[in-house]
Formats: sequence, structure tokens, C-alpha cells
Amino acid sequence: MENKTILIVDDAPENITILAEVLSGFNCRVATNGAKAIKIINSGTKIDLVLLDVVMPVMDGFEVAKIIKGNPETSSIPIIFVTGQTDAQSFVKGFDLGAEDYLMKPFDPEAVLRVVNQKLLPG
Repeated sequence: MENKTILIVDDAPENITILAEVLSGFNCRVATNGAKAIKIINSGTKIDLVLLDVVMPVMDGFEVAKIIKGNPETSSIPIIFVTGQTDAQSFVKGFDLGAEDYLMKPFDPEAVLRVVNQKLLPG
């Protein structure tokens, strides 16, 4: 899966470290806020999947998802929200914005790999 690129977007360095370690078999790019994520996505770098934190300063994950899904050139990139929020309203909002799935914090490495592989593997 080294040829698949995952963009990890989170403002917490420890979350980025954990996800990057779990996903070490993939090419991981990192953004520490939503604006940086949009810049990477719009730079022409091929992104196969976005792991997107919901709660971030400046631009939250919902706003980032809206921008990604609203652009015809990036709208097909799968988004998996990464969150500690457990309220149903947040889940519904994320799915309405085009999220493929959710991963809950704290991370379960097996769940992370299973969800990512499910979205990236053919068939």
C-alpha cells in the first residue's frame, strides 16, 4: 500500500504520531490545521484518503470537508473523521458533508487499519 497517500489532519502532535505509526505501510502526509490540509490537497499532490480531526482551531474538520467535497477536483477523496465527540448530531453532520466513516479517539490501531484498508483496497 506504499503507493497510497493518506493525509492526516490533526492539531495534536501525539495523534499525528500515533496515526503515522499505525499507518506506516502507507505514504502519510501531515497537516496540523485545516488551512494546511486544503493547501496540500490543492497543490496537486495525489491524496487517496483524508483522516480528518473534527475539532481544530481556525478551521474545523467540518469546514475542511465542505471545501474538499465542494471542489469537483477533490470531491472523490474519501474522508474519515477522527474525533472524540460522541454526540449523534456531529456524526450526522459529518456524514451529510460526505464523510465515509468515523474513527474514535483514543485510537484502536486495529480499527484504524481495518477502516483505512476497507476504504483503500479494491473490491
